[in-house]
Amino acid sequence: MYICSPAIFDHIPPATKYDFARDLFPRMMEEEFVLKGWLARGNWTDVGSPHSLRQAERWKLQEIAFTDIIGNLSMHGAQIQGPVQLGDSITLGKNTRVIGPVAIGPGTTIGDNVLIGPYTSIGEKCILRNNVKVFSSSLYNRVIVGTNSTISGCIMDNDTHIGEHCSIENDTVIGPRVVLRDRVVVHSKTRLWPEVVVPDGTVVKEHVLNEKYDLRYEGS
Repeated sequence: MYICSPAIFDHIPPATKYDFARDLFPRMMEEEFVLKGWLARGNWTDVGSPHSLRQAERWKLQEIAFTDIIGNLSMHGAQIQGPVQLGDSITLGKNTRVIGPVAIGPGTTIGDNVLIGPYTSIGEKCILRNNVKVFSSSLYNRVIVGTNSTISGCIMDNDTHIGEHCSIENDTVIGPRVVLRDRVVVHSKTRLWPEVVVPDGTVVKEHVLNEKYDLRYEGS
C-alpha cells in the first residue's frame, strides 16, 4: 500500500509504462528523497479477485469469538451453533440451523428448514424462503432466495432475487439487481453482470454480460 504526497506526480515521466516499485522509488532514493515504511501486522490480501475477497471475508468471520445477539431475535424451534453474530430484528423459522462462524445483518428473515453453513455472511433485510441451503457464501443487502434453492461459495450483490429450486455453484459472482427465475443452475466460476434477468430453467455455463455496463471503448 503506497501513501504519497500529490507532489509524487512531478517525478513520473509521461511514459506508457512506469512502475512505482521498479522505477519511481529507486529513482527517488538515488535523488536522496526519504522514503519511509511501516510494518502492518496481521492478514493481508489484495481483494482484486473473488477468491481473495472471500478469503478476506473468512478472516473477518474467524474473528467472531462467541455468539452475539444485538436486539430482538425471533426463533421458532431453530438451532444456533456459534460463533454467530446476529443483528437486530432477525427471524429464524422452524428447524432452521445456523452453524458458525456466521454473520447475519439486521432485519433479515429466514424461513423453515433452512441450513446456513460456516463462513457465511448475510446482509441487511434479506429474505431466505423455506428449505434454502447456504454454504460459505456472502449475500449482501436485500437479497431474496426462493424456496428449495442452494447457494455454495457465492458472492451475491445487493437486491438480487433468486427464484425457487435454483442451484448456485462454487466461486460464482452475481451482480446487483440480478433476477434468476425458477429452476436456474449457475455453474462454477461464472459471473453475472448487474441487472441481468435469467429465464426459467436456464443452465448458465459462461459469463452473462449486460451491454449497459460494458466499459470498453474504441477510437480516439
